[in-house]
Amino acid sequence: MEETIMVGDDLMTGPPSPVIPPEIASHVLEGVDLCDGVLRNLFLCLQINDIEPFCQDELVMYKQCTEKRDRELRKRLQDSERKLGLSMPLNEAKERASQLEKEVTSLDRYVLKWLV
Repeated sequence: MEETIMVGDDLMTGPPSPVIPPEIASHVLEGVDLCDGVLRNLFLCLQINDIEPFCQDELVMYKQCTEKRDRELRKRLQDSERKLGLSMPLNEAKERASQLEKEVTSLDRYVLKWLV
């Protein structure tokens, strides 16, 4: 059986963490584990051991924590946007949708610029 050694780049696989708009950030982030304690342990392990192969447990725990956090944030973000959209007047909701589409387009262009 072959053993897989994780490295820091393995933490960057998968979709990026969601961007939370400032106007709903306090509601979306409330009570969510931001993984800062797990990240602190990972940095401490890297500082003590100097290389990633000795910090496999910390790398795995941080990856699992961030994946769980991001799933929860995406769900809360969708719920908050839906609630916000239902409570807004139609014109404001259309304007908000347009603004979000522009931000997505801008992010797509930014990512494409760095990939090319």
